[in-house]
Amino acid sequence: MKRLTKFGLGAAVLTALPSLALAQDAAAPGFDEIGPYIMTTLLFCMAGFLVFFMACGFAMLEGGLVRSKNVTMQMTKNIALYSLAAIMYWLIGFNLMYPGDGWIMAGWVGPFFSPTVLDPVGVAAADAALDYASIGSDFFFQLVFVAATASIVSGALAERIKLWPFLVFTILLTGVMYPISGSWQWGGGWLSEMGFSDFAGSTVVHSVGGWAALAGAIVLGPRIGKYSKDGKVIPIPGSNLALATLGTFILWLGWFGFNGGSQLAMGTVGDVSDVSRIFANTNMAAAAGAVTALIMTQAMYKKPDLTMVLNGALAGLVSITAEPLAPSLFGALWIGAIGGVIVVLTVPMLDKMKIDDVVGAIPVHLFAGIWGTIAVVFYNSDANIVTQITGIIAYGVFTFVGSLVLWFIIKAILGLRVSEEDEIAGLDMSELGMEAYPEFSNA
Repeated sequence: MKRLTKFGLGAAVLTALPSLALAQDAAAPGFDEIGPYIMTTLLFCMAGFLVFFMACGFAMLEGGLVRSKNVTMQMTKNIALYSLAAIMYWLIGFNLMYPGDGWIMAGWVGPFFSPTVLDPVGVAAADAALDYASIGSDFFFQLVFVAATASIVSGALAERIKLWPFLVFTILLTGVMYPISGSWQWGGGWLSEMGFSDFAGSTVVHSVGGWAALAGAIVLGPRIGKYSKDGKVIPIPGSNLALATLGTFILWLGWFGFNGGSQLAMGTVGDVSDVSRIFANTNMAAAAGAVTALIMTQAMYKKPDLTMVLNGALAGLVSITAEPLAPSLFGALWIGAIGGVIVVLTVPMLDKMKIDDVVGAIPVHLFAGIWGTIAVVFYNSDANIVTQITGIIAYGVFTFVGSLVLWFIIKAILGLRVSEEDEIAGLDMSELGMEAYPEFSNA
């Protein structure tokens, strides 16, 4: 009897389970409701990982293109600038760039000193922004973009700038200047309302870094021995082209997250298809930029120039960043190819102006970024050339003038440039007291 009773009780429980499960399913949101939130959050996290790895790419590229006596300084600058960008973007930048309804000056400036607050631990579906993604993933994805902007400046000013004045500028760029200008477009500001289009940041990220680098290069002046008294350009070879090539490939890899993550959604078949389309176009533009630079340097100098080829690939990537979704593969090819042309032609142009850009950051990020922003009009029917040029000018004036002012102020208070003796000796020993390749000097 007891066994029958146990069996009967068990049968009753089993009979009740489907009804209980149905009741729970009715109360909890289904995957159709929470799926887009989950997938977009994962997109931001995974794309953010890739863009974070671009910090390594910048470090390796710079470490390969500077002389061996300055490699440790470039590594120090890169890890320091990323870390400072992370802190400043949490403390000020994120909510300054994405103010929502908290504009101080509508469409122009958001709230200062508004630290980012993440979702609660184990947030319930009812309390989450199911139409978008988690705050943490969004914050992280946007953070790695601002760090990339600062890395652009680092390479251009290598081999002669002091560490701490550079880091002071980095704090102001990542905490204030970049978020304010970014809010104009991606934060729903005045340029967004006007119809300016920049999908993943040819202008918002890359040209901003390029303008800041250009201002710094002008104030800082060229390296000792870069230009002779009669204006002749004296080549200063980098220490490790293998390292520079590795850095370029890492940046190329990271760009799939940079552009693909900027789709900002992963909740539908269309979203997933678009991300894959962005990947393909991004790759094609980089390849076209590299091949174009390879052919042009062979034609112009009778030998291919590896550094130009590397920068050609990067210029192709920057060029497609403003609109990586809409073009066909052929469209991505010719947009990237023109980026390669721009690099090959503008690197010597800067040298004629005695603007010393160690890694070619200004041609790659500023000039190719401008081109990419203009190229949007060929494939995005909602964009128009007047609005695109308005955005380019607005970002240029704000960033270039603002950076000039900051560089001059920092120069007056802290000084910018190391002494002639320290520059000749190398910043590794003079500023840091350690070398990247000690066996070279001890041999």
